[in-house]
Amino acid sequence: MLDEVLEWLEIKPDGTYVDATLGAGGHSAAIAARLTSGKLISLDQDEQALALAAERLKRFGSTVKLVESSFSRIAEVVQESEIPGVDGVLADLGVSSMQLDQAARGFSFREAGPLDMRMSSGDELTADEIVNQWSEKEIADTLYREAEEHDSRRIARAIVKARPIRDTAHLATVVAGARKQWGRQRLHPATKTFLALRIAVNREVEALGQFLSRTPATLNSGGRLVVLSYHSGEDRLVKRAFQEGEREGTLRVLTRHVIQPKEGEISANPRSRSAKLRCAERVSE
Repeated sequence: MLDEVLEWLEIKPDGTYVDATLGAGGHSAAIAARLTSGKLISLDQDEQALALAAERLKRFGSTVKLVESSFSRIAEVVQESEIPGVDGVLADLGVSSMQLDQAARGFSFREAGPLDMRMSSGDELTADEIVNQWSEKEIADTLYREAEEHDSRRIARAIVKARPIRDTAHLATVVAGARKQWGRQRLHPATKTFLALRIAVNREVEALGQFLSRTPATLNSGGRLVVLSYHSGEDRLVKRAFQEGEREGTLRVLTRHVIQPKEGEISANPRSRSAKLRCAERVSE
């Protein structure tokens, strides 16, 4: 949803912006290309993403500053950069295609890979620890809480029974065998399980909550916050944070209804089908 992101950010050539989730650098490159005297700070906790994006963005020179950090630390990063306020912030949530396509990262069930799922190699918790060491109840509760997996107890029971789970392919097979079939299946049976594990490993709900609560204070009056989410749990958190900001008089919600990808983009990139965009604007208190 690059076109929609740029439209809602309303980039000013001399403005200051934050790409809170750098990824492969596509959004950052598009933002930087629209700046003249402006600045862009791009964050990512994934050192591999930072290294690849640095090569892609080096043509912009000092216009772009890369910072290894979780987006939950946005307020600290802006303060450490000695910037009084920014004109726009973008957060593209979830896992990037680059991470999904690397079997060694353990995010995908399409190929056998280690049960890792960490976005930052500095974190200690891995999917392997959850799958092979947590209790059946802890696993079931995690699957239901993080991904609304209604077969969570059946899946957790199967995981514990099949231990040790060797890799992502083994886990996907165990989950698929445990899950009930409800009519035509559009998604792989293990989709929600992998989503829940990734969210738990990276403490994504906690990080998103911190990001949403801290970002408004970093914005100049009229500055915009654009968030792309990919599942209902994320979107609910964003929607509620925007509504709360509006009640408190710090934000004005610009997208009364969620913005979704156009049919052409979904055809070209099926992974974009679940994307939801929301935008809010900082108002003077």
